[in-house]
Amino acid sequence: MSKTIKVALAGAGAFGIKHLDGIQNIAGVEVVSLISRDLEKTREVAAKYGIGHVTTELADALALPEVDAVILCTPTQMHAEQTLACLRAGKHVQVEIPLADNLKGAEEVVALQQETGLVAMCGHTRRFNPSHQYVNQQITAGKFNILQMDVQTYFFRRTNTNALGQARSWTDHLLWHHAAHTVDLFAYQCNSPIVQANAVQGPIHPVLGIAMDMSIQLKAANGAICTLSLSFNNEGPLGTYFRYIGDTATYLARYDDLFTGKEEQIEVGHVAVSMNGIELQDREFFAAIKEGREPNSSVAKVFACYQVLHQLEQQLNASA
Repeated sequence: MSKTIKVALAGAGAFGIKHLDGIQNIAGVEVVSLISRDLEKTREVAAKYGIGHVTTELADALALPEVDAVILCTPTQMHAEQTLACLRAGKHVQVEIPLADNLKGAEEVVALQQETGLVAMCGHTRRFNPSHQYVNQQITAGKFNILQMDVQTYFFRRTNTNALGQARSWTDHLLWHHAAHTVDLFAYQCNSPIVQANAVQGPIHPVLGIAMDMSIQLKAANGAICTLSLSFNNEGPLGTYFRYIGDTATYLARYDDLFTGKEEQIEVGHVAVSMNGIELQDREFFAAIKEGREPNSSVAKVFACYQVLHQLEQQLNASA
């Protein structure tokens, strides 16, 4: 595929903007349609990025014959159904993490992707961050083996706010969204399936209806273990911080940056063509379309993560 890939992007919020910024650095790609709930705000964003078509309905963009691919940066609860709609319309699709908020939705997406043969990818960004790519390269080269991962995912989200602190109409989820990053990354970096998973959670928030604190333990088939702490109650540095403890080194990964266990920064600028994980994620999506291949973090490759999340949800429900 040599022609320019024409893209529709759904969701003009915090993450949609990150994708638009990243795409500006990628040759052979043009965003031709922007979809979001608030028409006036969507028009403002479209004007800034030179996007000609604006709508509040995904179906309007899917009906455009020139659209080759769709990026979904919409509320979690819409991900599976919207991904299915894109595939049914014959469009390649990248959906932001998570693929779905239940196992049935994930299963349906994987089944339809296999039926259509279209590129369907989920935004498991940690696979693409230069920091985690560096660790993966060390593992692949036989220079490092994970013994344990210690991960903290901390936010202050006692109200419905997005990554920019702006109000939003949908409720985020520690298990089906934020835990998905680490559950997938742990198995991916270990190159070994998760064979044991346990979880406990704190009280359910009386208004939001979700657990605001959670602890998860994982074990891979190769013996590596992972401890994940998650909170929406943390007043402090926000985000996710990974400690890789291995047989030859300790690494601290903070999004696109990497440090030794002694807080010495490791230069990772040579790892990829960009230091922006979202941009690298998008580059993989478009490269897979052009090359007619399965992308890293395809819906099939990340499906095992959602099986584990389902298992953990059942466990939490049983102990409630």
